[in-house]
Amino acid sequence: DYDSDKMFPAFGFGAQIPPAWQVSHEFPINFNPANPFCAGVEGVVLAYQQCLPQVKLYGPTNFAPIINHVAHFGRQALQQQTASQYFVLLIITDGVITDMDQTRSAIVNASRLPMSIIIVGVGGADFEAMEFLDGDDGTLRSATGEAALRDIVQFVPFRQFTNCPQEALAQSVLAEVPGQVAGFFKLMGLKPPHSDSTLSDLPSAPPSDPI
Repeated sequence: DYDSDKMFPAFGFGAQIPPAWQVSHEFPINFNPANPFCAGVEGVVLAYQQCLPQVKLYGPTNFAPIINHVAHFGRQALQQQTASQYFVLLIITDGVITDMDQTRSAIVNASRLPMSIIIVGVGGADFEAMEFLDGDDGTLRSATGEAALRDIVQFVPFRQFTNCPQEALAQSVLAEVPGQVAGFFKLMGLKPPHSDSTLSDLPSAPPSDPI
């Protein structure tokens, strides 16, 4: 509801893609690098269904490339010096992460940008590493010891919601995002464009109702 044009860029990772069949960790699932956008959620699902038969799923499972890709847009948005753009990266994975050090560094860097990361783990894999990235039990640090400015990762194991209403999954997935958005802009002292609101007007915690 907060995306005005309902056009969503969608990327795949961990697959051999045509024509060279090299392993890629950052490719548009519509195979159009110049325009990776899909029209609405339905467009994302359709692009995924059409993409899947054309690629060969292949390890390892690397998150850092796609996180850095979105972070690039976050840096550009930050140059506007207004609270006008915020990016939410949704990663759906059934594999155990294999580039942990690089991903930790990517998340630490992204914590200084207008973006959040939601990871949904699908299947029965060991997702302990995802819980570590979530940062709820302490400040996430890079392999070199640099601390994240704020917690921007929310991990949700899909298997915990297989017998639950759809709304329960949505609420869990989005639980931390409102607070992360408001907290970032308040931390950076940024106001919405054409707004007379003071920073104290911004909520410091997410609403109790799901988005």
